[in-house]
Amino acid sequence: MSGTQNAEFTLLPLTPHDRAWVRQLSIENWAADFVVSRGRIHFVDTLPGWGARQGDERVGLVAYELAGRDCEVVSLNSLRPGLGIGTALLDAVADRARRTGCRRVWLITTNDNLHALGFYQRRGYRLVAVYPNALAETRRLKPALPEIGMNGIPLRDELELELKL
Repeated sequence: MSGTQNAEFTLLPLTPHDRAWVRQLSIENWAADFVVSRGRIHFVDTLPGWGARQGDERVGLVAYELAGRDCEVVSLNSLRPGLGIGTALLDAVADRARRTGCRRVWLITTNDNLHALGFYQRRGYRLVAVYPNALAETRRLKPALPEIGMNGIPLRDELELELKL
């Protein structure tokens, strides 16, 4: 995908020029320059992905990792909710995964992220695993991870969702 345009925004593949912005966005949203899923550290600024732009302004990001026949969405950020940016970014990853022969796209979110759970399920992703107390291990790798998450919910578990391709 070289670039996809919507009336509101444009998707462009990430380039080395985007890396500083990706790193800063990761720090602002995930409290570090990396994210952890299933006990693995991912430096988002080193991964392939797409950025969404409205004019000269960056308004969204998706970073992913291909591994065999699986594609993990490592980070998804829509800075302007309600415009379809997150959906377009997810679709771009699914299209890439299909073209490379992947059988599924998967991701991890946390038990407190009720908005994300609804968002992903409305787009065809299914909850396939719950990893109880996985965030205890994540805190060893990322001590800044809070004990209480969104909506006042204790932050404990990782939830795996997948989209079969």
